[in-house]
Amino acid sequence: MFSKTSFDTGGYAFNTPAATPAPAPVLTFDVTEVEFEKAVLERSLDVPVLLDCWAPWCGPCRSLGPVLEKLAQAYGGRFVLAKLNTDEAPQIAAALQMRSIPLVVLFVGGRPVDQFVGALPESKVREFLDRHLQPQTSPADQLRADAAAAPDAESAETLLKNALALEPGHVGATLDLVERLLDRRALDDAQALLAGMPAEARDDRHAAASARLQLALHRPAGDPAALAARIAANARDFDARFDLAALLAHDGEFRAAFEQLLEVVLRDKGEQRERARKQLIEWFNACPDADAVSYGRRYLGMYLN
Repeated sequence: MFSKTSFDTGGYAFNTPAATPAPAPVLTFDVTEVEFEKAVLERSLDVPVLLDCWAPWCGPCRSLGPVLEKLAQAYGGRFVLAKLNTDEAPQIAAALQMRSIPLVVLFVGGRPVDQFVGALPESKVREFLDRHLQPQTSPADQLRADAAAAPDAESAETLLKNALALEPGHVGATLDLVERLLDRRALDDAQALLAGMPAEARDDRHAAASARLQLALHRPAGDPAALAARIAANARDFDARFDLAALLAHDGEFRAAFEQLLEVVLRDKGEQRERARKQLIEWFNACPDADAVSYGRRYLGMYLN
């Protein structure tokens, strides 16, 4: 079944078998050593096969498995998921030079093309898949691309609404529109779109938009000018810094909010530092400004070391 090669996941590759007719379109299935050649190698000649190598005693495997199953459904047949119990497949485990599980290997054209180890979050698994799977292009997808290149926000919103009229419930177009609605503080419209998304579509991006919406909906108490004056008089007035940061985050001024909490991390070595660290991490996930998040993460790492 195996032959020596330069494949960098252990020095073994699989002999590519002759093509056979595709089996019934089942998106997730269990596979054994006996079935492996037909169910994984031959099947991957017709459709990419994602092999989930797991074991009953493996905690991370139990958390990753449902994510992979969810994505197999969400990708609608662009790949199939084969689940291999490694305790019952020692020859496959040896051939893959398996040192740790969960191990996930993508097979295309009868051979392994990439892999990852560990229980990655859903967003990272999507990135892994999208590097190898051919994108599906639909009229709604094309309108999304046109919206991204639109000269102004109003035109972009119109294009995204047209995409949703063509394909109601399109996850990418819905979240694109939500983010633009949040940018202009159309909070009721954004909230309605998020609430209408089905549970299986609520991924990391949905969670980030929801967190951003909650920040915008609930204005904290306090006067920014008075809080700034307190900080100017006493740089270690951490309560004032937290309150001002919350007001800034509510207004979408995330970088300025990060700066206030980073000052707490820099100046305190105890409970306030940990409180600020946790708040920063929570807001990093809600912030739509990648540059601001990069800035916050960089200085948080510097100040904690």
